[in-house]
Amino acid sequence: MIKRYLRLYKVLISQFFKVIMQSKVDFLMGLFGFFFTQIVGIAFLYLVFQQIPTLQGWTLDQLIFIYGFAQIPRGIDHLFTDNIWMVAWRMVINGDFDRYMLRPMNVLFQIIGEKLQPDALGELLVGSILIVRSMMKGVVIIDAVHIFFFILSVLAGALIYTSIKLFFASLAFWVKCSGPFLQTAYEMADFAKYPSEIYAKPIRFIITWIVPFAFVAYLPASYFLGMGGFFGSGSNPGVIGIEWMIAVVFCGVAYLVFQKGIRIYESAGN
Repeated sequence: MIKRYLRLYKVLISQFFKVIMQSKVDFLMGLFGFFFTQIVGIAFLYLVFQQIPTLQGWTLDQLIFIYGFAQIPRGIDHLFTDNIWMVAWRMVINGDFDRYMLRPMNVLFQIIGEKLQPDALGELLVGSILIVRSMMKGVVIIDAVHIFFFILSVLAGALIYTSIKLFFASLAFWVKCSGPFLQTAYEMADFAKYPSEIYAKPIRFIITWIVPFAFVAYLPASYFLGMGGFFGSGSNPGVIGIEWMIAVVFCGVAYLVFQKGIRIYESAGN
């Protein structure tokens, strides 16, 4: 079964690349646009630290690592599962979802496998550059254990991003267009680029336990930086285990909501 789906994924993605190669300029402009957006975010950090030496005890180099760390799981999610956005915005309300229901394949697999988002390479490139910069400056701890946990954390973070996106996109089966809800929730990911201590307690609670973006960057990044966190994450790799538990729980809940939505789906008709 897995081998069959891998083969189908290869076929679907090859067809997608044939499409985007028809408009190379659009592809390059999208890639440059996302890259430029990330550069602006980094420039903002530099402007802030020209006025203040530290932010709640965090230095510029540490914040740059958190910023770069946040881009890796977000970029992976953006690259592979961006098509889920279309469920929220138009597939259900327009009746485009019908074609997935008619094929003898897993519906979520079809949606994800239909498209890659090359614009995400801008996020991945900037994130990787900032991570390498932090390693060269000795900001983060580098050894086999930390590298192993880094890979685990990135994968868990990407799964959290996808789960949140799938959950809010699935609400479209009830409200027809859940794009505004998904947009609002997803934009909260920007809070993950900075230490949670700088926010008010209600915001910290929301981004930690309701829409857990704190677990895709700040909290695991604290472990790699050797800094403190809500769970003493600076010295405790258990925060990566908690991150994985949250990722699995949110993934399971999101998929159950998606499956429930499929069962009540009614074509938009004409």
